[in-house]
Amino acid sequence: MINKEKNKEKSAGYKQFLKEKKIKKYSILFWQTFLSVGFVVLWEVLARYDIVNTFLVSSPSQIYKLLVIYIADGSLFKHVGISVWETVLGFSIGTLLGIIVAIVLWWSDTVAKVLDPTLVVLNALPKTALAPILIVWAGAGIQGIVVTAITISIVTTILSAYNYFIHVDEEKVKMLQSFGASKMQLLTKLVLPSNVANIISIIKINIGLSWVGVIVGEFLVSRYGLGYLIVYGGQVFRLDLVMMGVVVLAVCAFIMYAIVNGVEKIYRAKMVTKY
Repeated sequence: MINKEKNKEKSAGYKQFLKEKKIKKYSILFWQTFLSVGFVVLWEVLARYDIVNTFLVSSPSQIYKLLVIYIADGSLFKHVGISVWETVLGFSIGTLLGIIVAIVLWWSDTVAKVLDPTLVVLNALPKTALAPILIVWAGAGIQGIVVTAITISIVTTILSAYNYFIHVDEEKVKMLQSFGASKMQLLTKLVLPSNVANIISIIKINIGLSWVGVIVGEFLVSRYGLGYLIVYGGQVFRLDLVMMGVVVLAVCAFIMYAIVNGVEKIYRAKMVTKY
């Protein structure tokens, strides 16, 4: 009888916890929406009453009208498609190569010690400032832009992934070694599986870094893409075009981030169910 009462109390407490968690989730969503909508409304009001200079910052209504024009003639989809493709290539190749190099560093302490100063220097270099050189080396087409995106993301991936790999639970490593596990078994059975969530986090960071590389590359050499739209708008003093490019860029980056975030949530939910 006492156990049943305790179970009821636990059940009621758990339901209350879930209810509070749900309320908090909707509260956060409300404030996110409120701040976003409030910012746009405030921006439009300030522009309408000439409190801010619309030549410099444009206005939401002007951006919307221009967006409709670019959607109607189909040119926006071409620019977005090219930029998204370059970004996907950049962060995919950068993340994959970065993880492979991090595995090599984890595998060999000697290689890690030899390359450590080089990685520190490369991480400190302003990669965007080196973009013109990279584009000359790789070519003035899509390959140069993708190489710029890869260069910006790969060093961060190497350092982050290597740091995750070497900080795997030492007790688990010793346990597997006591059973005669090889280096490859440690990698495939412990190091990589225990860092899936961390690798997903690296991918989320690399999305933003790759967008930076792509936009910088398009500033320099491209005739298409969101970077081209932004720099072209600045050259002809059409700030509504610049702001439209920035808004579309933000939406594209958010969608890509949301997709990866969704994958992360599914993975975490599976792990909770598993254990």
